[in-house]
Amino acid sequence: MLKLNIKNETSRLRAVILGTAASNGPVPKLEDCYDPKSREHVKAGTYPTEQAMVQEIEEVANVFNKYNVQVFRPEVIKDCNQIFSRDIAFVIEDKIIRANILPNREAEVEAIKHVWDKVAPENRIILPEDCHVEGGDVMPWNEYIFIGTYSGADYPNYITARTNRAAVLAIQELFPNKIVKSFELRKSNTNAKENALHLDCCFQPLGKGKAIIHKNGFLIEEEYNWLINFFGIKNIFEITKEEMYHMNSNVFSISEEVIISEKNFTRLNSWLRSEGFIVEEVSYAEIAKQEGLLRCSTLPLIRD
Repeated sequence: MLKLNIKNETSRLRAVILGTAASNGPVPKLEDCYDPKSREHVKAGTYPTEQAMVQEIEEVANVFNKYNVQVFRPEVIKDCNQIFSRDIAFVIEDKIIRANILPNREAEVEAIKHVWDKVAPENRIILPEDCHVEGGDVMPWNEYIFIGTYSGADYPNYITARTNRAAVLAIQELFPNKIVKSFELRKSNTNAKENALHLDCCFQPLGKGKAIIHKNGFLIEEEYNWLINFFGIKNIFEITKEEMYHMNSNVFSISEEVIISEKNFTRLNSWLRSEGFIVEEVSYAEIAKQEGLLRCSTLPLIRD
């Protein structure tokens, strides 16, 4: 059995599900893209190749091996994009919560059944059908759970709106001792620079009390200001629209000190090192073309 334990984003990682790019399938048709960035690359003929993405994910697997992290992988489904394991489920404390994701991604959930089955039945949670949520929007942060959401009346028009109000309320009920703090995110189906697909596309807490943030990802300035006050302005690395577009906030913490980051994030990586972090740089620019990066392709199961 797996004894899950996730209380925050930065405690020492012991076990994780890492997505796979094997048998990723052909380049999607424009109308089948889930986000504006993938559309952009399909149109431009620069959509990433399976070989390039397999290589990139293996670089991350090597970093996990270096730090003795137990790595689970999804079962490979033929011609299916299974890179973003964070979308399909997430762990808070000792519970694994299955995400109600876009209906045509159901098979991805089946592919991690071998991990799901290792968890005690009472700790496997399937939310009611009206709760839409993806793991990229959910961040346990000690006594808090931060959740990115979109509650505009036009929610159904946005394929980029992945977490609704019903899910926020359901998670609050599941964890009555936590303070659930939700943040309204800016959505666009067509412009990747104006779209925060998930909360981790515009914000992420790091070890040592630091955080990365992009102001324009938040629809409500007070909510953005709340985070600035919570972490303290001197602890925050503010990223530009261009850096948000390249997913600079979507790094991944192995511990309070160790962060996996994309090697092209030069400004961010220098800042992290100047703040005393160990930065494990990997190539992830091809995977980033699908509007997801390191946090999106990892599903932490156990941290100390």
